Amino acid sequence: MTSRQFTPRRFSLCALLLSVLWCVALTAQAQQTPQQLIEDNVAALMQKLDGRKDYYAEHEGELESLVDDSLDDVADFRYIGASVMGRYFSNASPQQRSRFVETFRKTLIETYAKGLVTFDYRDIRVLDNDSERRYEDQASVDMEVVSSNGDVYPVVYTLHKRDGEWRVINVIVNGINLGLTFRNQFDQAMRDNNRDIDAVIDGWAPDVATDELEKGGDGNQ
Repeated sequence: MTSRQFTPRRFSLCALLLSVLWCVALTAQAQQTPQQLIEDNVAALMQKLDGRKDYYAEHEGELESLVDDSLDDVADFRYIGASVMGRYFSNASPQQRSRFVETFRKTLIETYAKGLVTFDYRDIRVLDNDSERRYEDQASVDMEVVSSNGDVYPVVYTLHKRDGEWRVINVIVNGINLGLTFRNQFDQAMRDNNRDIDAVIDGWAPDVATDELEKGGDGNQ
């Protein structure tokens, strides 16, 4: 794979994780455990990316459409949107809630789709997890992404069961809780915009610094 430089303030690993969700969506309706659901589709992800990076780099709109069409089947964006809005969710109108969910989804895909073709990985490993679930409708799946230079990035997917199907509701990358990170960004944006939720939605742009994810965290940040 050809090495490319990381785009400042955009972390290509996140795009890779989104693409994992894209491939997971191919069999999201199957009666599988959360681990099987992700594990069985990692191979499909790698196959779809193999030899296609240059194509997708020149057809970003096509890549965004593919990801957008598929994420509905695996990510619970309404749950995620409410979590990111945090304490402001209850005061938002139904229209504002729906608009933020759509805006969050759109900007997330636009921000990270390009990174899908820039992150050079060597291997993706879904780890065995025999720990007993605390709740029957909640689960986590551990994964490792190994970059071309040998760096290992631990990844934890959090899933919940909705209407009998497992859906992803959060991702922790190298100890950085992306859901919590976005919630903090939403809270800061509300304070910067005098609690004007429409202004926050209009200007929303998810942002995770490269150096922050490379440095890592404890998962509770």
